[in-house]
Amino acid sequence: MLVKTDVVYLQNALNKLLSIIDKRNTRPILTQILFKVKNNKIELIATDLEVSAKIVINAIVEEEGIFCANSKNIHDIIKELPKNQVSLQLTNNTLDIQCDEVYYSLVVSSSEEYPTLAFPAYDHSIKMPARILSDIINRTSFAISTDETRLFLNGIYLQEIDSKLRAVATDGHRLAMYETSLEELNNTYLINGIIVPAKGIFELKKISETFADEDINIHIDESFIFVFVKDLYYISIRLIARDYPKYQEVIPNKTSFSMIVDRDLFLDAVKRIKIMSSEKSHGVKMELKKNMMVIAANHPSLGHATENVPVEYDDEVFQIGFNAKYLIDTFSALDSGEIILEFNNIFKPVIIRSAHLPDFLGIIMPLKL
Repeated sequence: MLVKTDVVYLQNALNKLLSIIDKRNTRPILTQILFKVKNNKIELIATDLEVSAKIVINAIVEEEGIFCANSKNIHDIIKELPKNQVSLQLTNNTLDIQCDEVYYSLVVSSSEEYPTLAFPAYDHSIKMPARILSDIINRTSFAISTDETRLFLNGIYLQEIDSKLRAVATDGHRLAMYETSLEELNNTYLINGIIVPAKGIFELKKISETFADEDINIHIDESFIFVFVKDLYYISIRLIARDYPKYQEVIPNKTSFSMIVDRDLFLDAVKRIKIMSSEKSHGVKMELKKNMMVIAANHPSLGHATENVPVEYDDEVFQIGFNAKYLIDTFSALDSGEIILEFNNIFKPVIIRSAHLPDFLGIIMPLKL
């Protein structure tokens, strides 16, 4: 096998694939990247059997071939090469890598043990602008649970509701829900709802950022979501085979109090006051009075802090506690402008809405301080 390509193409592909590799995997072959060299292309494939990706780059192929290379070794070598053309030549189990005056001889493996993976490019797929997919992920992914004992919460729930794509993420302490209108969304599996795992969400975020001005093609079946852009980038993600909790039940039907605050003023204030909060709870207290909110935190060994933030509020004096990190995560997912907080009491979920983003709804559980 003999092939030449641009170092930058190879670097970018390896950078994207490295996050898929599970370095703790007990199967050595899954710590490798599969290279398929043919038709003036190099296909690079990585998998942990839950998330798989294939990236195709242009090349000058003088002789076709296929091999596996340790992901860390090949990545470390390629990232240090001069930004020029690189030559890869395979002889038996040795890959000769040459770029300008730099030469490596890397021991590689046979591809025989590498799992057979499917990256189908379906004709009948959902087309979604990459910027919309990125928006969906950025508005909701912060609320994904990291508790591995509650697998059904370790991803984003996608469901078709009234011809809209609804995305929901929750960890039991906060929730983010965002809806998007899409044409030709009709999909049996989306109507019933699917859960895309967090690792897959991270890979979808990368593909949406890489092809920000392109359409992304999505196909869903009983067990997988397949995503591809042109003939360049393919992702296969195994769905979480669990039922998602009835998240609608935590959304209050009505609230007793509401407050309007400027997103940037509030976010900056919470970041400042959080410095004096407990490292464990990140607790901050909010006291609402007429057109004013006082945000405070008290650290037993460091001291305390308060800040006054102007708000639109004209009801009884009200105190409530929050995990500052949850507030920061939620407000960071929203655009600048007016944010509405709706309360019932110090024990009930608080609703967060954006005046400029009507299709978003956030929920945060209060914190007892």
